[in-house]
Amino acid sequence: MKRRAFLFGGIGAAAGALLVGWTVLPVRQRLTPSGPLPVEATQVALNGWVKIAADDSVTVMMCRSEMGQGVHTGLAMILAEELDADWARVRVENAPPDRIYNNIQVVVDGLPFHPDDHGVIRRIADHVTRKLMREIGEVVTGGSSGLNDLWMPMREAGASARAMLVAAAAERWRVPAAECSVARGKVLHASGKSATFGELAAAAGRQRLPGSVPLKDPSAFRLIGQPLHRLDAEAKTNGSARFGIDALPEQLLYASVLMCPTVGGRVKHADVSAATTRRGVVKAFVVPPFNGGTGGVAVVADNAFRAMKALEALKVDWEPGPASGLSSQDMMARIGGTLDQHEGHAYYSHGDVDAALSKAAKVVSAEYSAPWLAHGAVEPINCTVHCRDDGATVWVSTQVPGIAREQAAKVLGLPAHKVDVQVMMLGGGFGRRLEADFISQAAAIAREVKGRPVQTIWTRAQDMTHDFYRPACVARLRAGIDGHGKLVGWHARSAGQAVVPEMLARDFGFPRIPLDKTAVEGAFDQPYAWPAARISHAIVDLPIPVGFWRSVGHSHQAFFTECFLDEMAVAAGKDPVAFRASLLGTHPRHLAVLQRVAMLADWGKPAGRAADGARRARGVALHQSYGSIVGQVAEVSVARDKTIRVHRVVCVIDCGMPVNPNLIRQQAESGIVFGLSAALYQEITFVDGVVKQQNFHDFPVVRIAECPVIETDIIASPEAPQGAGEVCVPPVAPAVANALFALTGQRLRALPLKLA
Repeated sequence: MKRRAFLFGGIGAAAGALLVGWTVLPVRQRLTPSGPLPVEATQVALNGWVKIAADDSVTVMMCRSEMGQGVHTGLAMILAEELDADWARVRVENAPPDRIYNNIQVVVDGLPFHPDDHGVIRRIADHVTRKLMREIGEVVTGGSSGLNDLWMPMREAGASARAMLVAAAAERWRVPAAECSVARGKVLHASGKSATFGELAAAAGRQRLPGSVPLKDPSAFRLIGQPLHRLDAEAKTNGSARFGIDALPEQLLYASVLMCPTVGGRVKHADVSAATTRRGVVKAFVVPPFNGGTGGVAVVADNAFRAMKALEALKVDWEPGPASGLSSQDMMARIGGTLDQHEGHAYYSHGDVDAALSKAAKVVSAEYSAPWLAHGAVEPINCTVHCRDDGATVWVSTQVPGIAREQAAKVLGLPAHKVDVQVMMLGGGFGRRLEADFISQAAAIAREVKGRPVQTIWTRAQDMTHDFYRPACVARLRAGIDGHGKLVGWHARSAGQAVVPEMLARDFGFPRIPLDKTAVEGAFDQPYAWPAARISHAIVDLPIPVGFWRSVGHSHQAFFTECFLDEMAVAAGKDPVAFRASLLGTHPRHLAVLQRVAMLADWGKPAGRAADGARRARGVALHQSYGSIVGQVAEVSVARDKTIRVHRVVCVIDCGMPVNPNLIRQQAESGIVFGLSAALYQEITFVDGVVKQQNFHDFPVVRIAECPVIETDIIASPEAPQGAGEVCVPPVAPAVANALFALTGQRLRALPLKLA
């Protein structure tokens, strides 16, 4: 027994020492893949991120999905900058599966720490998370993390390839490498000798990858910071760009699915005999729910129209599942009732807020709410799968190719390496294509007609009624001011479903964790200096499928926070901009954004009148998300029929170093229109577990005639690039609501905004 105790004790101590040793080591390199990159013709891979061919073309490997945000262009610019490539010769190619392409930053950003927390625990958690995600993470496009995550790997990849090209030239010319320079795709020597990248590629490929290389000083940047054209612009203009729905392999069949009307339901019994006799129909069969989705009956036919029409002949008895009988009103009441019982987990606590509020000269309380929302991407859900005996090919617009591969392989009974995922362009993602339900469903359908590729396409109504929705949320806020109008305490509680626990359960089989930072982001992580504060969230369990929606928790928590802050400014008798500024003393970047947007929007000056003579008013909002700071001022009026009209939105953004100002402005405009659509029009409602909205006629988006003038100002920063794709969504709803209060005196505390 003593020997056994000594043996196990020694093993435990050794394991502990190894774990500690592993933890303190730096994150493993992200330049060299586990296997060689696939090359064509004269291409030579200089590391896991770049290939150069004899024709001087520079191919940058892309591991992030292009869904309109311009990530392919931005990332290629970063690598091309350090490489000193000729931008006209740069192109992109989807990267193969490999751990060096894992998105580390998106998980680090999900840790439940306040941005101002730079303590030891935070630093250790960040470091350990980075190490873990490098080894066991996923290739993900989301969380506005594309450029932030790959800022250093892309720079290092470009600089390393540049050094290898220089070494090859120096070896050929028998000169010191230090005497060589690089410019626009050529290596140069003071003697007048020069060689293009293509001429040096083969020799450069034989050079040793340098251990470390100096990176450019930002003052020497030639590409970064310039409004260069998008690499995907020409293909999208001439129609050659290929989205998921454009996958057309030979002998293609088409599938349409009749899904249970109730979300999360399945088939109890189906009679498919009448459908199988229809012209062009190959097969009809039941498909179960996958990855938290809904079950139904699939029909496979020789064209999409015949597959859809054959659904009319199906006779199905449904098993509606746990959502049956639930309405939006009942569920919202349950969410609000949760706050009557407890306030959930405190994500931020500072000082004694109860004592501060008990001594306040004035205390203000309010309840806010936001509904469920669909994603509403222009390209409806689709996926094409070719299942064979020796493997499978999946053509899909996805934000998670690794999860897509794993889930398709699981359904098909194949090893993951036998499934080839071809990531297509995304006709909009907004978080919906982080899910795998439709991919697993398409794989199950293709399995039934093995040997021929099958494209599964959902209708717009199916897309809208079987989404993974932005969670509904209810918030109750209390705050107090002293006799001088100074904020003394802030207490914010919210309740709603949580996305991360649901996603981990449906895609990875994890037990549901009791915390989710994304549910309360936008409330606990803002820069305001509250003397005393407590901010908490209670997770509510409901049988409604929820998922990541553009800007996630920020999308509604910003509305709650910035509107209630405006309420406190009014209660204090202070100007809303000045009141916010008084709380930003330790955050000069945030203060600069606030002051800049106020100046550009003519804050404090008369807003004038609309074309019909209606008065205009302005509202302001400031919000931090995904590392970026955004200030917005909205100018609104109200028509005689009480229609809310937004005439102008001034937007100032500090997102670190602006890699490409054009991309940032495009995303600012996109985010404002997206957020404004939700603020004015959108909500998903349930009756007996069935979604009532089916298309853009009852889930509207802002049309061109309604779109305000959008003015975007970018504050350049020496910091690494931060998020841009989602950060302009959160502030627009509170800016509009605050303007409406200034105009009408009505404080609207529920989305979408509706005047009494």
